[in-house]
Amino acid sequence: MGFALSNMQVGSVSFENLGEIPTKHSGEGDDISPVLTWSGAPNGTQGYAVICHDPDAPLLKPGSYGFVHWVLYNLPASITHLAEGSTEGTTGGNDFGSTGYGGPMPPEGHGKHHYYFWVLALDQNLNLPAGLSLEAFLAEVEPHVLGMNRLIGTYERN
Repeated sequence: MGFALSNMQVGSVSFENLGEIPTKHSGEGDDISPVLTWSGAPNGTQGYAVICHDPDAPLLKPGSYGFVHWVLYNLPASITHLAEGSTEGTTGGNDFGSTGYGGPMPPEGHGKHHYYFWVLALDQNLNLPAGLSLEAFLAEVEPHVLGMNRLIGTYERN
């Protein structure tokens, strides 16, 4: 993503920044999305989006962001918290070949991977259709990003 970080704060009660993501949020566990919270959005924020990707994954194609685990959008400005396993918003496609959240599941023996949970503050709620790939989503949203920041979790396959 070619966007600059803002002063937004992104956190979770599920794991600390640079901390280990619990197994229940992985493909080896219950595969449910973690709690995410954010604050300090720029003035004029009208909506949010969330992306999770693993840049440590073997690249699937040149210029990719690694492995895409979650694309979530059409979140109104009134939401600054996603509960565990949240069904808020509209889900886009992930690299598992489905939509919605797909938890960490690095290749066996590949070591510790880093998972970037990005929250994007948007100047409007775009009301985008379900199922957009990360690339299609970014093409639509890039002109509307006011600010963004991330929480990074780690996971190593058992």
